[in-house]
Amino acid sequence: MTQPRNLGELKKSGWVSRPVKEEMRRNAVALITAGDPLFDGVVGYENTVLPQLENAVLAGHDVIFLGERGQAKTRMIRSLVNLLDEWMPYIEGSEIYDDPYNPVSKHAKDLVKKRGDKTPVAWAHRDVRYGEKLATPDTSIADLIGEVDPIKVAEGRYLSDELTLHYGMVPRTNRGIFAINELPDLAERIQVGLLNVLEERDVQIRGYKVQLPLDVLLVASANPEDYTNRGRMITPLKDRFGAQIRTHYPLEIDTEIDIAEQEAVPLDAPGLSITVPEFMAEVIATFSHICRSSPQVNQRSGVSVRMTVTNYETLAANATRRALQAGESQVVPRVSDLDALMASSSGKIEIESIEEGREGQIVKQMLNAAVLEVFKGRFSPEDLVAVVDSFDGGTVAHTGDDVGSAEYADLLASHPALAEAAAELTDSSDPAELASAVELILEGLHLSKRLNKEALGVRATYRGRG
Repeated sequence: MTQPRNLGELKKSGWVSRPVKEEMRRNAVALITAGDPLFDGVVGYENTVLPQLENAVLAGHDVIFLGERGQAKTRMIRSLVNLLDEWMPYIEGSEIYDDPYNPVSKHAKDLVKKRGDKTPVAWAHRDVRYGEKLATPDTSIADLIGEVDPIKVAEGRYLSDELTLHYGMVPRTNRGIFAINELPDLAERIQVGLLNVLEERDVQIRGYKVQLPLDVLLVASANPEDYTNRGRMITPLKDRFGAQIRTHYPLEIDTEIDIAEQEAVPLDAPGLSITVPEFMAEVIATFSHICRSSPQVNQRSGVSVRMTVTNYETLAANATRRALQAGESQVVPRVSDLDALMASSSGKIEIESIEEGREGQIVKQMLNAAVLEVFKGRFSPEDLVAVVDSFDGGTVAHTGDDVGSAEYADLLASHPALAEAAAELTDSSDPAELASAVELILEGLHLSKRLNKEALGVRATYRGRG
């Protein structure tokens, strides 16, 4: 169907003008009725956050998300765009996407008055109907609302003339969604100006009041800690939001793994096949959960899911580098690869340590705790009695970056009890996957104080304690 190109054609087409919140509500109703999800790619919020967000959309409320870093606040905000109509008509030449039926800018009003049904109409895709601003203390009214353009004044217009106004970000998202990230960082006087344009529907530029009845869905995000640390939301603006939704970190280990696998950028290297065993992905996710409950980590700043994702990527990268050096084509991360996570974890958690320089030790302790938890989740003490007895009888095992997968296969061939235990972790016969299983078993037994471990550089030696 050809899109109408002027006001007269638009009227004949039967197009109906609706406020942006009504538009989103109608589209949300259609999706819910069809059984389709409103927000794709958001994992772990199905029974908590998303129902509240859907309610806010149906109710036509402005929304503020409260939550620590890395809780998908920005992703959910940006996904709201999908609830807008794909195409929207506006008066051609309008900087603020004036509704052809209800223009608000002087330019559009004058054009409709002059040309009537011949007023040209253009169409905007929903992607351009979204505006976003990261709030900073130096953000000004000019950035958000607008400012007098001296060039337009020099052309002979009066300051009181709306045509002298250079529109800011909020008017330019008229009939769309405007998002402010980290709202409390916005200076209070700027918050007042924002309230004025969204509630009273007017702006004051250099003492002149300009009527500007914008149609905008306001969405914001904030870290709860910001209310006391860097700034606060003024009460009138806070009252303006119809819904305040509290986000959270993944509640389950499986959810954390799903997010990591969804968000991690695949490492694609020619000639290599990369497999991350389920138990190694579980170690990564468990490590993040341990950090979020540790008294040695500053919980006010949070432990982002981004750490889980970057750790997942780093683990695969280190395993790839090790395989390339060894000339192997099968890449499977092992416990010995976990040391590489120090680089990808240290900058994402704030360690509360009295002693200087202990941050690395604390991170290592939490990594060990994650390995031990995953190990205990798969084996009971009696399951590995035969393996421990074998080591007490003189068995010695070497692990590390410089130990090839074939050496692990030889170890399993000569120790049936260890081979049987490895088969509990993986049903694969691939030496690289078996090597990963062996390292988890050996490290788990060591952390359970059932095997001794001697570490030197990249190599570790496991022996019996007898």
